[in-house]
Amino acid sequence: MGTMRKDQWNPSLYDAKHSFVSAFGDSLVKVLTLKKGEKILDVGCGTGDLACQMADAGAKVVGIDSSEKMIAKAKEKYPHLSFYVKDVTQLDFHNEFDAVFSNAVLHWVRQPEKALKNIYTSLKKGGRFVAEFGGKGNVQKITDALLMQIKKAGIERDIASPWYFPSIGEYVALMEQVGFRVTLAMHFDRPTPLEGEDGLKNWIAMFASSFFEGINEQLKHEIIANVETALKPSLFENGVWVADYKRIRVVGIKE
Repeated sequence: MGTMRKDQWNPSLYDAKHSFVSAFGDSLVKVLTLKKGEKILDVGCGTGDLACQMADAGAKVVGIDSSEKMIAKAKEKYPHLSFYVKDVTQLDFHNEFDAVFSNAVLHWVRQPEKALKNIYTSLKKGGRFVAEFGGKGNVQKITDALLMQIKKAGIERDIASPWYFPSIGEYVALMEQVGFRVTLAMHFDRPTPLEGEDGLKNWIAMFASSFFEGINEQLKHEIIANVETALKPSLFENGVWVADYKRIRVVGIKE
């Protein structure tokens, strides 16, 4: 793995409480406009739902994810498909795929140039890269509240964000640098409902656990409760937590 972080993914929590990740990915699959028999690389396939959807549409799909737990779950759910534990910064495919697809993954990749270079190399000439991920300002309210409450709890330390949320100009420039012709680039608000009253708490447990490294469980619970109180006026609507997602969607062609 490109980064030596531990495998923080909990596949059953991901499937049960965060199925919105795949649900929003559906519309991204449509952007791919698959043709039967095309070979697709799904980068950061998670537990395999979208890979399966693409395979059902007649594509030959290879799914990769840097999380062993996610891949184990994907293989269990879809034994007829090809899944591998692989980091996008370590890809070694050359001119193999008609398309590379990636949903809700690239904001975890701290070496975007390397990832894009590898994706470009993986594609056949004329192949396309279709991706969506967190863009500038994504979950800003949640992140700000987390950092503020950790500080208020008397914990003084620099907490590096686990994410890379580029602006559209920044990311398009990187795509062009590796050789892509960018045919679509958009940055949009996508308020995302989180399931149940514990929606925010579950989201933090799933995606923001790195903020709490070295903080004991009891204090962690107190901090999260304070985050909920602070965010309730702005992110809790009609009994539902709504996360302040901002997404980038891009399409690039290898000419």
